[in-house]
Amino acid sequence: MRLHRNLCFAVIDGLHQIFNEDMYADKVVQMLLKRDKRWGSRDRGFIAETVYEIVRYKRLYAEIANVKAPFSRDELWRIFAVWATLKGIRLPDWKYFTSTPSRKIKGKFDELSNTRVFKESIPDWIDEVAVSELGESLWSKELTKLNEQAEVILRTNTLKISKEKLQSILFDENIETEFIKGYPSALKLTQRANVFKTEAFKKGYFEVQDASSQLVADYLGVKPGMKVVDTCAGAGGKTLHLASLMENKGQIIAMDIYESKLKKLKIRAKRNGVHNIDMKVLDSTKPVKKLYNKADRVLIDAPCSGLGVLRRNPDSKWKLQPEFLDEIRDVQQHCLQQYSKMVKPGGKLVYATCSVLPSENRNQVDKFLTSESGKDFTFAKDNNVFAHQSGFDGFYMALLEKQ
Repeated sequence: MRLHRNLCFAVIDGLHQIFNEDMYADKVVQMLLKRDKRWGSRDRGFIAETVYEIVRYKRLYAEIANVKAPFSRDELWRIFAVWATLKGIRLPDWKYFTSTPSRKIKGKFDELSNTRVFKESIPDWIDEVAVSELGESLWSKELTKLNEQAEVILRTNTLKISKEKLQSILFDENIETEFIKGYPSALKLTQRANVFKTEAFKKGYFEVQDASSQLVADYLGVKPGMKVVDTCAGAGGKTLHLASLMENKGQIIAMDIYESKLKKLKIRAKRNGVHNIDMKVLDSTKPVKKLYNKADRVLIDAPCSGLGVLRRNPDSKWKLQPEFLDEIRDVQQHCLQQYSKMVKPGGKLVYATCSVLPSENRNQVDKFLTSESGKDFTFAKDNNVFAHQSGFDGFYMALLEKQ
């Protein structure tokens, strides 16, 4: 591979924004890819994949380069040189790469690869928490998988098209996909592509949604005509899936504390041809109280550490702080205590997170069930989805039934 100066500069600029200005990697990459209209798909692919790879292994590469955050631009070039050397990429004769010790880099890599926190590039405190909750063996396997690049998974919008027909249409647009056993609406791309530019996307035939995430709406067991509440709807990936499963019949109430996210859901719903969603901004307790004992199904896709989706958000492990974990557990329990009151007798509740930590998952469910608010609920089943077993994101979901 030959390195091109303007592409490498884009990568360095992106790393500076992510590491030193605390910007989100996905937003930074989106901006970088719009920098030069002359760049082809291979150029944009190099920028995106290189930025994410260096973010993913920041601790390892920085240790080998012997630099510490915040990084100067010269230090970011040293980190880049480490990445390129370990990838077997020949370094051009640029001033940034003078005196790059290739043999020393490889030797240091071999040495550090014997220590998990460097090999898998994870903060010590996250490693310690995960080991205490999951054990050495399980966490090591999971962490290795969470450091792999996530595949692109689509969820067919069955309100408009069948999975088979969508696959055929995408093939005509030069995008090959394959079915995934056990995931009835999913299509997996065989090769990465910008699916958002396709006519199929513009017509609302699919949404991009990881296979594990697609399990959550199914877990609720919704039927057409039901009243369903999605309490932490966000931009509505699972809300739209619920609408599809309900065949656009009945009512879905999508709630979130952020109005901006619900506005995005409104746009997505229009493209998807979904018209059974009512949106409620949680700016007071009124929207929840009005629905006490009225919902057939309630989904609590709770805020969490996001440790199950590090493949998609590798920068989140550098932004996460120990105190956030304590705070988010309180938020999760609060969600269970308050939003469960909307479930009517005989109704069902699903609690879900994109974390793999029991303290955010089953422990929260057990704590709720022993509380006053949870006394009328019984535990039906749960599903711990681990990336190293499923091949997809780490997720948790529990189904509770109200007597």
